[in-house]
Amino acid sequence: MNNLKELSRKEKKILLKKIEGQYGISSLKINYIFLKNNENKIFVINKNLKNVNLENIRINSIGLYFCRLENELRLTIEGSQIIGPFAKKNVIDISEDQSSEWLAGNDLENIKEHYDETFVIIRNKKDFIGTGKYKDGKILNYVPKERRIK
Repeated sequence: MNNLKELSRKEKKILLKKIEGQYGISSLKINYIFLKNNENKIFVINKNLKNVNLENIRINSIGLYFCRLENELRLTIEGSQIIGPFAKKNVIDISEDQSSEWLAGNDLENIKEHYDETFVIIRNKKDFIGTGKYKDGKILNYVPKERRIK
């Protein structure tokens, strides 16, 4: 796998500790293999895929795009759906109208709750619809343009 490198045990442990700390999860058990590309994007794959020989295949990505490691951890929509049910903090519940605004790519303004200036998981009822950066009473939208609802 040319551009992908499996996270070592130590790197995986650090990643899980970041998730646990950022979202208030006591002990997270994720039974996947974590792969990282050159852009610090983390992908998860089933452990059974490790038995497949991928050496002669040119692969840029495989599995499910889970998160991006920047200065902070930014979960994708799918990453928020995996982590969200276990999260105890930095989860914001939004209304149907706010959900429509969010999925259209707009920032959420006038957030009355206060969060650390970090990425928060966005939830509408029982649906986890992504993560955004909380800053100065609003949540900055990171929904990719190709995934926005028009």
